[in-house]
Order: sequence, then structure tokens, then C-alpha cells
Amino acid sequence: MDYQLITPLKGNLSITSRYDEDIKLQQDKSLYKFIWVQSGTITVEIDHVVTQLHESEIITLTPLHHFEVIQRDGTYLTFVFNSNFYCIFGHDNEVSCNGFLFHGSSHIMKLKLTAEQSDSLNDIVRVFCKESCIQDNLQEEMLRILLKRFIITCTRFAREKYSITHEKEKSFDMVRQFYVLVDNHFKEKKQVQEYADLLHRSPKTLTNLFASYGLPSPLRIIHERLLTEAKRLLLYTHKSAKEIADILGFEDLAAFSRFYKKMTSESITDYRNREKREK
Repeated sequence: MDYQLITPLKGNLSITSRYDEDIKLQQDKSLYKFIWVQSGTITVEIDHVVTQLHESEIITLTPLHHFEVIQRDGTYLTFVFNSNFYCIFGHDNEVSCNGFLFHGSSHIMKLKLTAEQSDSLNDIVRVFCKESCIQDNLQEEMLRILLKRFIITCTRFAREKYSITHEKEKSFDMVRQFYVLVDNHFKEKKQVQEYADLLHRSPKTLTNLFASYGLPSPLRIIHERLLTEAKRLLLYTHKSAKEIADILGFEDLAAFSRFYKKMTSESITDYRNREKREK
């Protein structure tokens, strides 16, 4: 199915099986995305990293991610929306996905759906298809409700993946809050202590909490978010390494270069040149 709703307030909700052919959607840098492979495989590039997605896999992407379908050897569905249509930050109490399904790191959420889980999402899509044909003043809100249902369902599947029970919900909310804070402050706050202060917890408590869910350490998450942004700026802008160092809040180019070399084992110049040759 292919459907798009543009609201008077510039909200965008789209569902399509031909995202790779829709130039306007590809050019819209405000979209949150669900990419759901329904049969076969598709090869995609996310932040210049090529990966293959298989049948029944679904990934979530933020507007920060650079995404392109490289090869299609199956069928897939793309469900996209912007914050003007549904703001996941403003409605976090409703869907609890901010900092979980959606965050700025290149370590994206990938779910392998069971047959039953696929059926649950297909049920929502079928209702969506019916509602998209009803032209009345209630349509926009009904489609917003169905989008919210789709997000909540995927959030539940992701919780199952990480074994987040009802008893663990409050503690896992701390993990989500940390990811959101890192997305908002990684340029000026680079120490775990700074985020621990914002969350009114000790650094050790945060480290133990992340370890209990099998997640990278808080410091690693901060560093990976910095690295992700550095690579995006290196690959998708013409800014100099010095300009990028300033943007990311490093003291000087030397400090940025040391950080980058430590994280990747190659220099900034070597990375930029290699990636441009491989394009």
C-alpha cells in the first residue's frame, strides 16, 4: 500500500512499499521511520554502513540517520511520520519509545518478529488501510491513534527482546532517559558523572544498571554518540576537521583527533578519504 497524509500543520504520515522510489520522502529529513521487511531481503545503507535486512526484521530510525535502500530482493513496508504529526517526545508517557526505539546512535533497534508478532502489526496495517479510505474530519485523529498503536506494539516487542518485565519498567526508564540526555547534551557533556547528576544517581549505579540489560557502559554510549555525529559531519558535510571539533565541543583539533583515533584506530583524514573512495 502507498498512502500519505499531510496535515494543515505540516504533519506527515506515510506508509509505502516503495520508499526507494519516492524521492520526496527520501529528501524529507524530518521523518522517523519503521522499515519492515516482509519477504526476502533488502540491502540498506545507514550512516554509510551497508547492512542486509531479512524477512520479518524491522528497524527504527530517527531523522538523524542517513538512510538509503541499495538493493531490493524482496518486499518491505516503510511507516514514517514527523514530529508535527506525532511528537514522541511530547507524548513519551503514551508510547515510552523515546531513547529506546528512537535515539541518535548508529546502534539502531532491530527486531526479529515472530509469526505472531508479524500478524499483530499486519492487523494494524489492515485497519490503517481501511481508515485511509474514509474521508471525514475524524480521519487524521484515527490515523494518529493507529500510528500510536503501531509504536506501542513495537515498543512491547522490544521490551520482550530485553526481558523488561513490569517490575523492571521504572529502572529501564532510567536507561531511556540517559539515551535522551546524551542525544541532547553529548556536545557539551562528555563524562558519566554529568549525566548521573542530571538523573540524581551515582555513576556506579548507572553502570550496573546498563550492565544488567546487557547494554554498553554509559561512557561507551557517550563516546559512540560523539563518534556517530563525527562520522556524519565528516561524510555528509564539507566542514573541516577543526570546524567539526568545535561543533562537538572538543578543546581543539588535537583532542578530537586523539578521540577519533582511539575509537576507530584510524585518523580522521584516512577515514574521510577511504569512505569517499568507496562511494
